[in-house]
Amino acid sequence: MDDLFSASTRERSFKNAPLAVRMRPNSLDEYVGQQKAVGKGSWLRAAIEHDVLSSVILYGPAGTGKTTLAHIIANHTKSEFVEVSAVTGTVKDLRRVIDEAKTRLNTYDRRTILFIDEIHRFSKSQQDALLHAVENRTVIMIGATTENPYFEVNSALLSRGRVVELEHLKDEDIATLIERALEAPQGLNGKFSADEDTAKTICTLAAGDARSALTTLELASEIAVTRPDTEGTPAPAAGERYPITVDDVKIANPRRGFTYDKNGDMHYDIISAFIKSMRGSDPDATVYWLARMIDAGEDPKFIARRIMIHASEDVGNADPQALLVAHAAFKSAEVIGYPECRINLAQAALYVCLAPKSNACEASIDAALADIHSSGLREVPSYLRDRHRPGSDEYGVYKYPHDYPEGWVDQRYLPEGLERGAFWQPAGRGWEEWRVEQSERDRSGNAPK
Repeated sequence: MDDLFSASTRERSFKNAPLAVRMRPNSLDEYVGQQKAVGKGSWLRAAIEHDVLSSVILYGPAGTGKTTLAHIIANHTKSEFVEVSAVTGTVKDLRRVIDEAKTRLNTYDRRTILFIDEIHRFSKSQQDALLHAVENRTVIMIGATTENPYFEVNSALLSRGRVVELEHLKDEDIATLIERALEAPQGLNGKFSADEDTAKTICTLAAGDARSALTTLELASEIAVTRPDTEGTPAPAAGERYPITVDDVKIANPRRGFTYDKNGDMHYDIISAFIKSMRGSDPDATVYWLARMIDAGEDPKFIARRIMIHASEDVGNADPQALLVAHAAFKSAEVIGYPECRINLAQAALYVCLAPKSNACEASIDAALADIHSSGLREVPSYLRDRHRPGSDEYGVYKYPHDYPEGWVDQRYLPEGLERGAFWQPAGRGWEEWRVEQSERDRSGNAPK
């Protein structure tokens, strides 16, 4: 039971907590956004409201409300709510929590909800220690992670719960949070105002991250009262407020902090968007996603390698020069580095973006590999075999193409059972198509003199 001293300490601690903590909602009705995950009619909302939650992993970017949901569950549940740090917690800590949960369940018939923030940081042994307790419901686990749990969390643990994905908040959701924070007694308590442009700037800088938005608002409010035009002036009279300006917000957050974990989903999403933009021949999208990676400090050699792969995978022989340009960009990234190699990367990315497209190279080698894996061994025609062995005199006659006027002669090169066109199909674009037409002319004997 709290005494006056502990209550006073907790109140003082809350008063000095960051705005994002002070504005954390206590109920689902106050919770903003995430309609798909926790809106009316969702499984998670019903489970929280009726206090029948089973183990769940909340997965989503930073600032989307995972920890807030855990606190809302703590407020709603009649179960014991225990929090363990995935960063500092040990297997010993987990076993102690599980033993206490078992005693609580057997003695008082009271469940234990175990919240593990950043569960992806748990080692395999820590995750394994949870398996039995989660399976027999000694504990109800709530894990929160910014990393894809299908890659980072033990599959056996995943199968014993449910994954709920949270998304970046929409700008209108962020705007709602800003408006609340300006007015709420536990927030800025009506002492500040922010016009539409200011709120929009905070939303843009937050990029869907509620915590980032509230942190920016708090810092901007501190800047607003220390500006040369306001510092030393009396506090606003009743009904008046300090105006928070766009400039205050930009000073508070001089650089837009896009989420970009080099080992996480955002990393893979952006490189995927970059590649698909090059494939789709959209130069503006290509250079935008490239800029996102460069701004986040992505390894330039990683970017250059992806451009090289794309040059063969999606351009191929429609423009053979694309691979050479991409390789030159890789060498530039290796030798020059940032910031100058951003120009080399942009040149290469835009070249392969604008080049004619053909996936014939990738499609043909994959088709040939598939045939090898499915059809078994096909014999090399005797006349194509190496002649440096006993008995080669009995091989068939090999026709040397340079002995013929057009440098080409009709001859089977494929093994029996395969015909021309089995694997390679030209895309009908660029150098590749021109070369097909030239080859047909050569074979017909109608090549221009």
